[in-house]
Amino acid sequence: MKRTERNYNRRYSHEYNWFRTLFYMAFTWIVVQTFFAVFYDYKITGRENLSSHNRKSDKFIYTANHVSIFDPPLVTLAVMRPIAYMAKKELFEPQEKLQWLIKRLGAFAVNRSKPEIATFKTVHDILSTSWSLGVFPQGGTRPYGKLDELKKGFVVIAKHSKADIIPVAIDKFSGYPKLKPFTRQKVEVHIGKPISYELSEDEIIYQWRRQISEMADYENLILEPV
Repeated sequence: MKRTERNYNRRYSHEYNWFRTLFYMAFTWIVVQTFFAVFYDYKITGRENLSSHNRKSDKFIYTANHVSIFDPPLVTLAVMRPIAYMAKKELFEPQEKLQWLIKRLGAFAVNRSKPEIATFKTVHDILSTSWSLGVFPQGGTRPYGKLDELKKGFVVIAKHSKADIIPVAIDKFSGYPKLKPFTRQKVEVHIGKPISYELSEDEIIYQWRRQISEMADYENLILEPV
């Protein structure tokens, strides 16, 4: 009998248990941190924005600009908290090289062209645990310069789940590792100030654009909220 592949667009709270959390954080501390220490001259700023007295709720959505496939582990390395990332459904197909790891690190699949009820149910389950949610509003990797063509779904999700948004800027990424001795690429990660889900949609997007643009030296196309 042919085995039926699971649809990873729906994941449940029991999947984000202590064992997965331990595996996730061990992978971050041992593998991710070692990798970036060897191949990158990296810098992290803004961790003070994550202190408890600056938070209004216990639910958080980490949202970053998207410049490379290293962005999810970079964001996790910066905040040192377990984060379940929304990822395009194609990454969960059997032929994808990293699909085994992506699944076990708690990511879940989304159809970027057609929102699904399962997405909101999965987000609800994730945020009912000690895990946070990770979203890249640009939808896919984009070159440096400006924040255009944003997917506004992260605002809808934040309001629906009553979770504050924390902007994270990937800055000065100079490329993928070069296998040359004593050659390290540069990258900086800047953690911004939490944005309340209670603000209007336009204000949330404006605040997110402004913080990312300032931290990553992007062109801010929208100067004021509508």
